[in-house]
Amino acid sequence: MSSRKRLKIITLGCSKNTVDSEHLLAALPSDQFEVTSDEQAVDYLLLNTCGFILDAKEESISAILEAVELKRQGLVKTLIVFGCLSQRYHNDLREEIPEVDAWFGARDLNEITNYLGIEAKTFNTRLIQDKKGYAYIKISEGCDRRCSYCAIPFIRGAHKSVPIEDVVAEARELAAQGVKELILIAQDTTYYGIDLYRKRALADLIAALSEIEEIEWIRIHYSYPADFPEDVLDQMANNPKVCRYLDIPLQHISDPVLKNMHRGVDSAWTRKLINKLRERVEGVVLRTTMIVGHPGEGQSEFEELLQFTKDAHFERLGAFAYSEEEGTYGAEHFEDSIDQDVKLQRLDILMAEQSEISMNYNSSRVGKCYKVMVDAVMGNDLICRSEFESPEVDGEIIVQGAAGSAVVGEFINARILEASEYDLIAERIL
Repeated sequence: MSSRKRLKIITLGCSKNTVDSEHLLAALPSDQFEVTSDEQAVDYLLLNTCGFILDAKEESISAILEAVELKRQGLVKTLIVFGCLSQRYHNDLREEIPEVDAWFGARDLNEITNYLGIEAKTFNTRLIQDKKGYAYIKISEGCDRRCSYCAIPFIRGAHKSVPIEDVVAEARELAAQGVKELILIAQDTTYYGIDLYRKRALADLIAALSEIEEIEWIRIHYSYPADFPEDVLDQMANNPKVCRYLDIPLQHISDPVLKNMHRGVDSAWTRKLINKLRERVEGVVLRTTMIVGHPGEGQSEFEELLQFTKDAHFERLGAFAYSEEEGTYGAEHFEDSIDQDVKLQRLDILMAEQSEISMNYNSSRVGKCYKVMVDAVMGNDLICRSEFESPEVDGEIIVQGAAGSAVVGEFINARILEASEYDLIAERIL
């Protein structure tokens, strides 16, 4: 019989947590641990939690309690919880859920491996369990911004960039595992390099990553509007490996709300930046996020946000209702006085407007041909994306009847036949 310990890891929350889990899995010696994803009994269950907003916290608590029940049934010997939720509420959780064997924070990977009896690691390798053609790569940790609604700085700590040579080394390893698309993530990707190079170095990093022959797409997520680096626009416009796609959470457009949010930009700056992105990067697709119901948002401020959404024609837009987060500046200095029903009504109105914008954009793509990556096979169809869709958050291009003609991670060409609000129907072309 094998003496290896069976270990399973469950990851909740954002893609940054996914990267942390993959680093941790890579640190496990294969002669000591058998990593599994099935439902059988395990020696260790590791739960990587999220503690960013209320819904995420509730999901994490529910997952912990489910794991406790598995332990009670004898299906889990040792339960380890780590990540943002336990970083933020370590003492309370330890007291309320004593069945958990060990609690660790979001930055405690070495402590976890020590607990498992493994020598300290540098965590510069990854073990990707769900093999696809893309992978997230975290280029920095923490955040120096002080947005009034956000708890991330005191959960994840101050901004700390990963050196360019380390990011490139990790990317080369991912490419060797079959990855063809790199999705750059951080709490603020456009702040990358300030601490190491005394300048914003995202464009330099992109140029270095572009030298990896196997990498065909580089996608930028979580950029910040303040002091957006001009040379990144040059990379997007002129580097064929950089997707003409930008995730840039704006959160609002009204000056009073932006001021209360401590975003460091005003309405005029935001509008100018969006126009510049459209002008400098032909055909760019923009994804943004908005918050409705933030303190300071009256009816007129919301109507300004709604009109801005109509004018800017964001191809992708997500939104959520403001929820007060304890410990943040907003919770301590602003009254969360907007009724929840009003917040939800505004959210519905905004998303209904965005639904129409999305439908119009997708309809304009009918008849066009795209290079697409295969993400999955579903029945007789291939589930794909072009450079204008990011995985997990955007719609899909469903290439009908093409199953068996390509594998996950492969690029093919497709022509769009039909459009819906989010997804597109296509046929494969040779």
